[in-house]
Amino acid sequence: MAGLGAYSLLVVLFITSSVVIATEENNQIIIKNNCEAKIGMPCVWEVFKSIFKTGSVTNKCCNELVVLGKVCHSALVQRALECPNFQNLDRDTIIQKSIDTWNNCLVMTHLPSPFA
Repeated sequence: MAGLGAYSLLVVLFITSSVVIATEENNQIIIKNNCEAKIGMPCVWEVFKSIFKTGSVTNKCCNELVVLGKVCHSALVQRALECPNFQNLDRDTIIQKSIDTWNNCLVMTHLPSPFA
């Protein structure tokens, strides 16, 4: 019985240390690339709403997202997924929506404007 308890403790320690390492890695990426300063808060909300709930991203916010860069976008989404508020969400769905949002914005920013 003691062996099972020790094994369970090791599994819990491994899982929690992996989350801490992932969090630290994402935070280092965000700090190193100055990610939080590259996109305005209204666009942060718009992008995250499109990923974590439903909605679309305007051209203005797509431009800000593309300027932010894929590395920052991915790190910010991963950091959000590590928050307790988002633990019950389907990670695969969120990651796919994040990729879709990025790809849609990439297409939007490379198309000529119909008003040009």
